[in-house]
Formats: sequence, C-alpha cells, structure tokens
Amino acid sequence: MKRDADSEARMTRHDDMYESLLGVRKAVKSFGLIVVLLAGVSTVLDNANAADIYTPVAPETKVVQTESGWTFSFTPYFWATGLSGDVRSFGLPTVNVDASFGDIWGHLDFAAMAIGEARYDRYSIFADVIYTKLSGSKGTPLGILASSVDVDAETFAGFVGAGYSVFEDSTGRLDVVGGARVWSADTTVSVSGGILGNQSRNDGDTWVDALGGLKGTYSITPNFFVTGWGLVGGGGADIDWDVAATVGYKFNDTFSAVAGYRALGVDYSNDGFVFDVVQQGPILGLVVKF
Repeated sequence: MKRDADSEARMTRHDDMYESLLGVRKAVKSFGLIVVLLAGVSTVLDNANAADIYTPVAPETKVVQTESGWTFSFTPYFWATGLSGDVRSFGLPTVNVDASFGDIWGHLDFAAMAIGEARYDRYSIFADVIYTKLSGSKGTPLGILASSVDVDAETFAGFVGAGYSVFEDSTGRLDVVGGARVWSADTTVSVSGGILGNQSRNDGDTWVDALGGLKGTYSITPNFFVTGWGLVGGGGADIDWDVAATVGYKFNDTFSAVAGYRALGVDYSNDGFVFDVVQQGPILGLVVKF
C-alpha cells in the first residue's frame, strides 16, 4: 500500500512539472508573437514616413501657379451715363447742366468706349478710351438774326497706365496703378439764315491729368467674380477721379460679361472755359481674353 502511495505521488509531481513546462512554452510563444507584431508595426511606420503616405486627414499640398507669359484682354463696354455739373464756353455765363441718360441718348450721334490690358506676371499696362459726340438743332423764335442754331459737342477721355500686383493668389489680385488721362472737350455752334447768315464758332480745350490708385479682381466662384478700381489725381484739372465696381460671369477661358456702376468726375477751368462735371451710370461690357 505504501508503494502505491509513493508511485501516485511521483506521478502527481510529474504532471505538475509537465503543466509548468507547458505554461512556460506558451508564455515564450506569446512573447515572441508580441515581439514580431511590434517589429512589423515599426517597419510599417518607418515605411510610411519614408514614402510620405497620403491620408484624408492630411491632404496633399497643392502648389498654386500664376499665369506665365503675356496675357491680353479687350473689353468694349456700354456706359449709360448721365451728366451733371457746370460748363462755360464762348465767354458766356456758366450754365448748370443736369442731363439724364435719356436726355443724352436723344442727342447722341456716336459713342465708343473700350478698355484694353496686357499682363506679364505681376506687371500690367492698360488703356481706357471714352469718346462721345452729341448734337442738337433748334429754330429761333423770330428768325431775324438766324433761322436755326446747331450745336455739336465732342468729348474725349483717354487713360494710359501701368500697374503692379501687390497681392496675388488663385482667387484674385490687387494692383497699384498709375498713369495719365488726356481730356479734350470741344463745342461748335453754327447758325444759319437771318442777318448773321451762315457762321460757326468753336470753343474748347485739351489737358492732361496724372492719376493713381488701386485696381482689383476677386473670384467668388470659378465663374462669378467682382472687379473694380478707384483713381484720383489732377494736373491740368483741379481734380480728376474715377471709380467703378462690377460683377462678372466667366463663360469660358475666352469670354466673360461684366455689369456694374461707374462714376467719373473732373473739374477743369482755364481762360473762361469751364468743364466741371460728373458722369455716372450703369456699365455693361464684354471681356475677351487671349
């Protein structure tokens, strides 16, 4: 009986030793698996850093490139302007003028208005031309001195300037601009019939003003944009200023349309000739880029 008890005890110790060895083996295998997993994670992280893997959380940086080379644009426009202010010519007293666009349209013979621009990188040169020709005719009450009086008025304003973009990115730009505007205002009065017969007399003047200011464009969406400018100066005139703001729609890379409001004023006087007026009204234009 004692021998059986000793044998059973030895078997119990053998079983306990076997279970311990199994536990140690499992622990070693688990530790090895952990080491392998950690090594794999480290390798993946190292490869990710080396390859600069793209993730949605860290989007790829995009480099914005500005236009290279020369670009040109031409914008014929229609300006439904009225005219208000003081004018004087032929040595007569100063006359206050307050004419709406409808009044001017009834006497308009011809008008031409356009803006052109050339750009290279941040630099630009541009020009703005405005020409109008008005005429009117009226018979005299008695027809003694003259039977009719005809009046022709021509006005020309041409601006040439240059600019530099102090701010520019993918959505817009802001330019500092400067240049000169040439003005020419000329009025011809012709009489016919009566004692005076056929005679005509002309009065007017030409002068130049220097102007400076800002001009900018900003894209609201890929198709809609706003643009405008503000200029002020003088020289021949006591003051010469020009402001405008428009909203535009881009049809494609070549054609865009703009609509807005513009106001232009000048105060000039010399040797009895006075041209102190403000022109303002809606503006509509077509931009052609090439």
